Amino acid sequence: MTATPATPAEPVGRPPRPARRTIPSGSVTLDAVEFGSPAPGRPTVLLVHGYPDSKEVWLPVAECLAADFHVAAYDVRGHGRSTAPRPLRGGFTLGRLTDDFLAVAEALSPGRPVHLVGHDWGSVQGWEFATSDRASDRVASFTSVSGPSLDHLALWLRARAAERTPRALGRLLGQGARSWYVYALHTPRLPELAWRGPLGRRWPAMLRRAGDLPDVGGDAYPTRSLPEDAAHGAWLYRDNVRARMRAPRRDAVARMPVQLVVPTGDPFLSERLYDDLDRWAPDLTRHTIAAGHWLPRSRPDQLASLIGDFVRKQEKKTH
Repeated sequence: MTATPATPAEPVGRPPRPARRTIPSGSVTLDAVEFGSPAPGRPTVLLVHGYPDSKEVWLPVAECLAADFHVAAYDVRGHGRSTAPRPLRGGFTLGRLTDDFLAVAEALSPGRPVHLVGHDWGSVQGWEFATSDRASDRVASFTSVSGPSLDHLALWLRARAAERTPRALGRLLGQGARSWYVYALHTPRLPELAWRGPLGRRWPAMLRRAGDLPDVGGDAYPTRSLPEDAAHGAWLYRDNVRARMRAPRRDAVARMPVQLVVPTGDPFLSERLYDDLDRWAPDLTRHTIAAGHWLPRSRPDQLASLIGDFVRKQEKKTH
């Protein structure tokens, strides 16, 4: 495992205009944007957003990367311009999300694995793709930002509980306090009412106060679909968290290079969650950045630099 200091990206020229793509996946239709097209020397970097976001959270990073890579991002089912499954219950399992990833990867990078980047729930999904037999051969490398594997998390919690020491107990209680929102999202109907009401209206101001919504070009993030996106996205937690906490996979090992980017000011996730990660990602590079949770918005140049350098390094190994 190696760690290197992060450096800002160098200025790049004007990025190409993004093109929209509509990709079917079972009963849903996924909306994607891509900058350029795949070509020799231009591998595909696929960006997956988290909760309660849409693909627009990634646009500043995508524009930084587009000079050197074929870059794409898509709205997770039920978010942005992607359609929602019916019924919602059972429609957001990691298995269904893997179906979506495979459909997008095949449509945007046929026959060639993608360099996957995930933030928040996009990273939670990314760990599933990177460690499952179904999807891992479609992932050339994986950059994880602020989103642990649910399997790794469950096993980390069990290991801390088994230690029965004051330090381990403190770490358990600390992460439990940070995860208050997970319990709230399991409450029937209340999250939907909150997001479609006052929370949805106040969310942009809350991000600005936290320093996670700077002016990065005057785009429309968060989009108008935020209240519906967040209401639908509550099922990401309901469909997956309890099931994986009860029965985590014990073979969830990533066989491709993994880059972990940890913001030290993340109010939702402790840095200690990743202490054992080299057990699950033998080829691991780790970076820490003094920032909050929403790195794709607060530090797009810095994050793009890390992603670009990592992808170039992996491409150089294979050519």
